[in-house]
Amino acid sequence: MTTGPTEQRAGLRRITLLAALAVFAQESTWNFYESQVPPLLREHISSAAVVGMLMGMDNLLGVFIQPWIGSRSDHTRTSRGRRMPYLVVGMPVAAVLFAVIPHTAASLPLLIALMFSYALVANSFKPVAEALVPDFIPPQRRSRANAVVKIATSLTTIAAALISILLIDDHPKTAFAIPAAIMLISIAVLAATVRDNESPAYKAAVAESKAAPDTVNQRRRVRATLAEIATDPDRSRLLLLAAIVLFGSAWAASRSLITPFGMETLDMTRGDAGGLTLPSGIAFILAAYPAAMFAESYGRLRVIAAGMAVFATAMLLGTLLHTPAGVTVALCIAAAGASCFLVNAAVVLWNLAPSAQVFGTYAGMYSICWAGGGFAGPALVGAMVDATGWTLMLVDICLLAVVAIAVVARIGTLRRRVAAAAL
Repeated sequence: MTTGPTEQRAGLRRITLLAALAVFAQESTWNFYESQVPPLLREHISSAAVVGMLMGMDNLLGVFIQPWIGSRSDHTRTSRGRRMPYLVVGMPVAAVLFAVIPHTAASLPLLIALMFSYALVANSFKPVAEALVPDFIPPQRRSRANAVVKIATSLTTIAAALISILLIDDHPKTAFAIPAAIMLISIAVLAATVRDNESPAYKAAVAESKAAPDTVNQRRRVRATLAEIATDPDRSRLLLLAAIVLFGSAWAASRSLITPFGMETLDMTRGDAGGLTLPSGIAFILAAYPAAMFAESYGRLRVIAAGMAVFATAMLLGTLLHTPAGVTVALCIAAAGASCFLVNAAVVLWNLAPSAQVFGTYAGMYSICWAGGGFAGPALVGAMVDATGWTLMLVDICLLAVVAIAVVARIGTLRRRVAAAAL
């Protein structure tokens, strides 16, 4: 029986929501981790650079783990598909480790050990969850689907901020347990509903494996994919990965260091400073879907560059206003601008992939570049803060964003040249 357009649209909406739930499940702990682990470290460490470096440890681990896991999931074949086996094992383990973190806060070695363990496990399924979007969703609708995924991510930012405001000061252990419970509930729903062996990309990958097994086996090596991108005369993919690192650095610094920034420069309590990002999460939700629609109408690269410019300008605005209310407004504007990048950059990379065989690998490359930025950004901005003071932290973040804008502008120039040569 042939599926009609109405049924196809309903199926796409359903899998979009389930893919969003997969990302929501993992981000439910990551956002709270970024917000509330730095204050635990600052009880033992005074240097902002060292705190930033330790907070970037999870991203450094991701650089090594995520592309390997993404590639392995590309070539996994089970009755449940190639993504879900990794999710149903990794998420419950990560949830338990996360809930234990505040119980080790009195001992710096134990705290770092739990941070490392959680980051190791959580990084092992991060690109797998994100790869569900290109697996199920056709190229022309991926920006919209990814917008829904990013809205789900932003909801976890709001949840983290609310938990910070309501619980962290008086009940820190309970506060950490709530995101862990959210992850467990989410993965239970996913395990009961998703069979990604039914995705178009999985079926295409199986067909390709049967048609050209020798070629497919060569593609299993991540380094071969990276070498192909690095040696391609069209530098678009390589520059896009660089832009992801750069803007990832700016975004991560604006998240990981915002709580101590509020405490050091705005005389806020830990809980109130952790809630600075709450309104910006709402701003992101409101901006994400329009960012996808604008990208489809005006071009993804153009919208990405414009959004980063808004983000950079907002950082300067927050420095000038320099009050809790002013910084909150600036973070809202910055989040709206950042949504243009966060919604569309991964889609540009997926659409440049040569085959459905490598969606997981490309998701892993996006993740490691974002993770690389997440590692470098807090440490780099933290070092700049050590040199110039917390007051100029948002200016430091702005500088990183400006460099990223220049790289994206270069990609746009290259794509126009490629399009002109094809005429």
